[in-house]
Amino acid sequence: MSDSILTSSEHGDGSIAHPGYGTFVKVWIALVVLTGLLVLMSHFGQSSAVWGLLLITPVKAWLVFYFFMHLKYEGPLLKVVVLVTLGTLLIFFALLFSDVAFR
Repeated sequence: MSDSILTSSEHGDGSIAHPGYGTFVKVWIALVVLTGLLVLMSHFGQSSAVWGLLLITPVKAWLVFYFFMHLKYEGPLLKVVVLVTLGTLLIFFALLFSDVAFR
């Protein structure tokens, strides 16, 4: 048996082995590239900067949640709780923006 990533059946206690530093470095590089893309988009005008923020920032947040906060390795219940929380936050933002827009 290799010493790389072990599955839960190889551990015997139901735990899952986490990836090595390489995965986290790759995710960090992706976050840096996406941040650079946001900065680049901000130089093209306000409209493209806003669309960049609306499209790229959730991808960056997902990468942080999924890898750095170890949501990838959690059970389905915690994933559902996080999704419900983020959905509630989006609803509150939509209500806030609609209130500001129609004043």
